[in-house]
Amino acid sequence: MRILIATDAWRPQINGVVHSLEQMAKAARDHGVAIDFLTPQGFATIPLPTYPDIRLALASRGAVARRIDAARPDHVHIATEGPIGFAARACCRAEGRVFTTSYHTRFPEYIAQRTPIPEAWTYAALRRFHAAAAVVMVPTPTIRDELTRRGFARAKVWSRGVDHTTFRPRAASVLDLPRPIFLYVGRVAVEKNLGALLGLALPGSTVIVGDGPARASLQRRYPHAHFLGARSGEALAQIYASADAFAFPSRTDTFGIVLIEALASGLPVAGYPVAGPLDVIGDSGAGVLGEDLGAACLAALDIPRERARAHSLRFTWRESARQFLANIDAGRAAGAAPGALGRVA
Repeated sequence: MRILIATDAWRPQINGVVHSLEQMAKAARDHGVAIDFLTPQGFATIPLPTYPDIRLALASRGAVARRIDAARPDHVHIATEGPIGFAARACCRAEGRVFTTSYHTRFPEYIAQRTPIPEAWTYAALRRFHAAAAVVMVPTPTIRDELTRRGFARAKVWSRGVDHTTFRPRAASVLDLPRPIFLYVGRVAVEKNLGALLGLALPGSTVIVGDGPARASLQRRYPHAHFLGARSGEALAQIYASADAFAFPSRTDTFGIVLIEALASGLPVAGYPVAGPLDVIGDSGAGVLGEDLGAACLAALDIPRERARAHSLRFTWRESARQFLANIDAGRAAGAAPGALGRVA
């Protein structure tokens, strides 16, 4: 089977969407499935307003249709609700092709934090975008239930994985800082709620790994914190293993791959009891979730690193790929039934 994934998120972007697609595609090979990508590469792009690090492809429907035809896929999955996603959706609708979509990002909340556009308007647009899909893949049961309450149909869970060979406990530390070390890894942007972490009077050191539009202002406002910039691969893995606890102040992430990277590295997690942490940590005892983030950070220090590592073993890219392919099979079976998906413009 050959699957084509249409995505507006692609390198040089460094984020959870790109990482998930790449790693799942590699794991899908073990299931006998080849996955190709239709990405912004080869198209002219423009910067996303308020977030110039993300560039949007100027992708016409005709150009996208030609790429789909050239790939000759057995199935099309639309990963993002951007220009490429909209064009691919239009092509599939025009050809009567059954397709699936995925919901990765809380765009309504992110847009509302940057513009006067109400969340309800954006959710309405997203609901319409996904309504024609045979399956809408979501990262956690909490997000599935939330979107179902908002009127999204046919939502199914597609979880994430972690590379347990790269992200693992290590004896040596690469961080020569006062302990305990509280680590955050991820985009440095307003929606990540980093002020809630950086404003805490925690002992030891607070380390921020990542980059984004809010980095300069946060560095000025919180000079006590250590901003290391973006890291990846082995360098990132060494930093994870060198910290004492992972602090996750975001209230808007739909999953948070960094959570399972931290767990795999032996780091207990502290966060809010919201979607993402609730699904990843739950009642595992591998982290502490509470509305008092400072208290959660301190309590996380008492969790054995072995417990965090053991819990991370539940999350593999092989299982992620299995879920992704099972959702496609279910969608194709449902989409083949006459009138199963209704009529959606």
